[in-house]
Amino acid sequence: MAKINHNNFLDTVNEVIGNAKKQQIVHLYAEDKNFEKGIITVKGSKLFHFGTTSYLGLDHDERLKQAAIKAINNYGTQFPLSKTYISHPLYAELESKIQELYGIPAIITKNSTLGHMAVIPSAVNDKDAVILDHQVHWSVQNAAQMLRLRGVSVQMIRHNNMDMLESRIKSLYNSSERIWYMADGVYSMFGDFAPLEALKYLSKKYPKLHLYFDDVHGMSWCGQNGMGYVMSVYKDLPENCLLLATLSKSFGASGGVLICKNNKLRNKIKNFGGPLTFSAQLEPASVAAAIASANIHLSQEIYELQEDLQLRTQHFSSLLSKTDLPVIHNNTSPVFYIGTGLPITGYNFVKRLFKEGFFVNLGLFPAVPVTNTGVRITISRNNQLKEISELVKVMNYHFPKAMEDTNTTTTNIRKLFRLKSERTTIETINTGSLMLIYETSIQKLDKSIWNRLMGQRSVFDWLGMEFLERTFSNNNEKEHNWEFHYILVTDDDNKPILATFFTRALWKEDMLAPESVSIQVEEKRKNNDYYMSNYVLSMGSLLTEGKHFYLDSTSLYAKEAVLLMLKKIHIIDNVKSSEMIVLRDFFEKDEKLTDLFHEQGFVKIKMPDAAYINNIQWNSEAEYLNSLSNRSKRHFKNDIKKFEGYFDIKWQNTCKKETVGIIYQLYLNVKHNNLGLNTFAYPQSLFTNMNEDKNWEFLLLYFKSNTSHSSETPVGMMCCYKNDDHTFVPVVVGMDYELSRTYNIYRQLLYQTIKRAWESKFKTIDFGLTAAFEKRKVGATIFSNHAFVQAKDNYFMEYMTTLQQR
Repeated sequence: MAKINHNNFLDTVNEVIGNAKKQQIVHLYAEDKNFEKGIITVKGSKLFHFGTTSYLGLDHDERLKQAAIKAINNYGTQFPLSKTYISHPLYAELESKIQELYGIPAIITKNSTLGHMAVIPSAVNDKDAVILDHQVHWSVQNAAQMLRLRGVSVQMIRHNNMDMLESRIKSLYNSSERIWYMADGVYSMFGDFAPLEALKYLSKKYPKLHLYFDDVHGMSWCGQNGMGYVMSVYKDLPENCLLLATLSKSFGASGGVLICKNNKLRNKIKNFGGPLTFSAQLEPASVAAAIASANIHLSQEIYELQEDLQLRTQHFSSLLSKTDLPVIHNNTSPVFYIGTGLPITGYNFVKRLFKEGFFVNLGLFPAVPVTNTGVRITISRNNQLKEISELVKVMNYHFPKAMEDTNTTTTNIRKLFRLKSERTTIETINTGSLMLIYETSIQKLDKSIWNRLMGQRSVFDWLGMEFLERTFSNNNEKEHNWEFHYILVTDDDNKPILATFFTRALWKEDMLAPESVSIQVEEKRKNNDYYMSNYVLSMGSLLTEGKHFYLDSTSLYAKEAVLLMLKKIHIIDNVKSSEMIVLRDFFEKDEKLTDLFHEQGFVKIKMPDAAYINNIQWNSEAEYLNSLSNRSKRHFKNDIKKFEGYFDIKWQNTCKKETVGIIYQLYLNVKHNNLGLNTFAYPQSLFTNMNEDKNWEFLLLYFKSNTSHSSETPVGMMCCYKNDDHTFVPVVVGMDYELSRTYNIYRQLLYQTIKRAWESKFKTIDFGLTAAFEKRKVGATIFSNHAFVQAKDNYFMEYMTTLQQR
């Protein structure tokens, strides 16, 4: 339903991070005059630092600092020249040390991000394919986007899902020279590991499979000579594997390191690896510090440092295991993640820890799925055992309070992270002074109340909902069976504050993707009808469009009513889990509502614009034309009026059975030729039910008998819903595509719909979503439209984003 293009995605990220900034959680500044080990000062308070990625604390090692000072005195603050021409005097020694460390000549990069930008486009050929783990670091994903400009297939799989990886390998195998799988050795947020043994097995089973690892978070704290997690498992780097390590973080200096056993490929990358060729080289101080660190790594001291860190890591892990805190991956890495689920719970928990004197990081979208917000805690050698013990004690005390403040539970959090939970009871809603009414059929709701709140909109007045329930129930195909969920919230005086409805239905995952992508996916659906499809719990339905949400924003209980609704839909989702929850069709800008949805784990995405003609007052074509702009008047004359005489225009409440069949085929023409909004086709019973319902009527275009075309069969149709005497709703369109190009059938259908509305004294035409450009030409007002999406993991959101960037 939404079009997630790159700019929209960035806007969404901007809003999420902006909301966290308002909470004073991110974009902070350290205020220390000089750093004490394990301490950082924020807003005048000294905090124990549990957010650093310098796990071994080498950034404060006196040897590294003195080496950097000496290098500045000898060579200055920088050596501003590309390494293609000449490297400053210390580079040769550093490269020699790194080669001694790995046993393979290395390529030094300015940092790991520029390293990926240099290596990935150079290593991957035009006939290769790339598969990304959906939690691989952003810098890898960003570098991979450049490959799409060369036509390289870049796909994404769910995190550490080896079955999905093998399936993708098989589908790409015959059409690709090589297939690159890109992952982190140690993932930066959850601290979990890539399944290296399984990947080694797959690379032997499929010789075209090559592996690319970002192991910056695995560097130094494990492995022989601190070579990192990947090398601790593989020992000898395979020929088909590229490894990007780091000289920063645990290494204590700056820069990135590429390890590549293939001499020919390594030389190719070094000779023309983008930033390697044109960017400045590492500053002398950074190179000198890296040499000093390399000397430590090449000595026995590195193992003492690793053991010192491991003691602290094991101590923290042991203490966590005795609590009920939802630790996402309790493993041997120094990265731990306490899940809070919703951002608002994360904000509350982090603030509490700040006040108690502990600095930690908040994991936010897009680094983690929006409903996988949590607190990332990193352990370093600078953290003392007493401080670690106190942190666990404080977290164990404040976590339940943070949940209570934000109306969530451990059960909810574990569900969002798909963790096992000992509790199985369904949670109740604490209504306070509000009452929530929940039903699964419109028949159980008062008709007058529903219509007062939700009537005069699209097809979801009381009779419209009755029609939808009847049509999308008891069908043979699962995509044609929808569950309906109605929610009303009232105060203690029974005054309605909120009203809405949700449907749970099967969506195609590529529904949000560009048409070019859906064309490819539909080819695969020829062998599997439900390829890439999942259930979604969405406000509104796949047939209705428009404002599905009533809220009395003047009520003192408006916010509480929204929170109550969200809690109820999550309880509904607990019964039958869906891949996504969607709150859709919001036209007005409402910062308070946007912030509230973000805090509750939803991200805003752009929807297709909505089109309406409001306050219809004209009584003739001339009056209608006067309402149009000069440009639209010319469009009307040349593209609509010019062709009107070719058609017999018929409005019918009921049609013959064979005509309903033709109407359905005309609809399928549009459905199959327009994949920009790719849904499952509606069942033919929808049109049969329309034909039997007095609230629907059909606009049919026939060629006149004096034309060269058959006058017996309609060539265009519009199915319209009459919402009381107020709103006229053209819902489904169909046409003969070949003839439409010559006779502008679609534009004729739009105009005849408008003409019918003014002749029938309707006040509003709800033209719905998509084709806003065409609808604006006939006088519609266009409204910007947004939805708020809560996906169960980042795979869906990131997958759709990568599709948009093809």
